[in-house]
Amino acid sequence: MIGEFRTFLQKNNVFTLAVGFILGAAVGKVVTALVNDLIMPMVGMAIPDGDWRKMVVAVGKGKLLVGDLLGTILDFVIIAFVVFMITKKLIKEPPAPATKNCKACTETVPMAATKCKFCGDQV
Repeated sequence: MIGEFRTFLQKNNVFTLAVGFILGAAVGKVVTALVNDLIMPMVGMAIPDGDWRKMVVAVGKGKLLVGDLLGTILDFVIIAFVVFMITKKLIKEPPAPATKNCKACTETVPMAATKCKFCGDQV
């Protein structure tokens, strides 16, 4: 039973998924702290009223928490942008495989190929 469980964990990359989840949660905390502690106070200083998240629009007897909604949307946009920038810097595109074009049919074939797999001509 333990052996089957170990095989399941290794086969389905559960450990890798768990590590990725933990790292993602940690990066999320860092990005959220960056937004809440640095970026949003600067936004608050730029707006004349200061605490704009408490802005309320009265509609009849009810109140719409417009400031809270706008703040949440702005948080999401900033966090998504920061995560995008971090991901863009950390994840590099793999180089394209070396290829060449067949002179007869202009199909793309690997650089090491000596015969085109599409038309059979020597490349």
